[in-house]
Amino acid sequence: MSTEVKSIACLGLGAMGSRMALKLVAAGHDVTVWNRSQPAVEALVSAGAKPAATPRLAASQADFVISMLTDDGASRAVWLDASDGACRGLRPGAIAIECSTVTPGWVGELEQAVSVQGASLVDAPVSGSRPQADAAQLVFMIGGASDAVEKALPVLRPMGTAFHHMGDRGMGATFKLAVNALFAAQLASVAELLSFLRKSGIDAARIVEALPGFPITSPAIAGAARLMAADDTPVMFPIDLMVKDLTYVGEAAAKAGGKLPLTGAARELFLEAQGKGHGDGNITKIAKLYD
Repeated sequence: MSTEVKSIACLGLGAMGSRMALKLVAAGHDVTVWNRSQPAVEALVSAGAKPAATPRLAASQADFVISMLTDDGASRAVWLDASDGACRGLRPGAIAIECSTVTPGWVGELEQAVSVQGASLVDAPVSGSRPQADAAQLVFMIGGASDAVEKALPVLRPMGTAFHHMGDRGMGATFKLAVNALFAAQLASVAELLSFLRKSGIDAARIVEALPGFPITSPAIAGAARLMAADDTPVMFPIDLMVKDLTYVGEAAAKAGGKLPLTGAARELFLEAQGKGHGDGNITKIAKLYD
């Protein structure tokens, strides 16, 4: 069954954004792309996308505008720049889709700017890394009004396999931060226990062979343990970004009146790893704290 062609702008073509945009091109959509550096744009243009010189021009050519950026600051610059920001190019009735991992507070600010243009905002961050993006197996956590979410879903489907509408604006962003905090706490625990087991005389190969067989071990944690044991850590999720996410979730929890002592402890460990020069390394480099 054919899919209705949508006009989509993709802002930010990093490791995740480029893969997501490629899936939309492959699905037959009319995709316009913008990125600060040109090589990523050229690669997407070669695949069938159209280039835009600014976020504003990209947004002006689309009914759906997707951003995948590093943090609040990068997102704010791309959406709200006084002359070239995407918000200035939004068409009335357009759907802005923020897929970056950002704070609920920034999502609220962005919604106000989007609504001034007569458009609607959906926050839809993702769970999954480069392999999941390549395989169109991302999991979307979505916040926004139901009618806007329903309009956005056909655009999201070529990129993922699960779509969880968590509630109104900002709830997708909030849930994503909680998911990353859970992962961080598990990573910190695995790193210290792996060190303990090895120092107790258990061979690392036996540890990582046994762990996946227990119902408490998720595939992601089993994979992380293998990377830690082998000290084989291709960069899929840098420690710098995990520190950012753990800082964001701590701030969000404080505003909501929640307490996150375990998340706070995990953040301190990732900060320590960052301070020891592992910030640009994969999150599994936290195991280096126990060498």
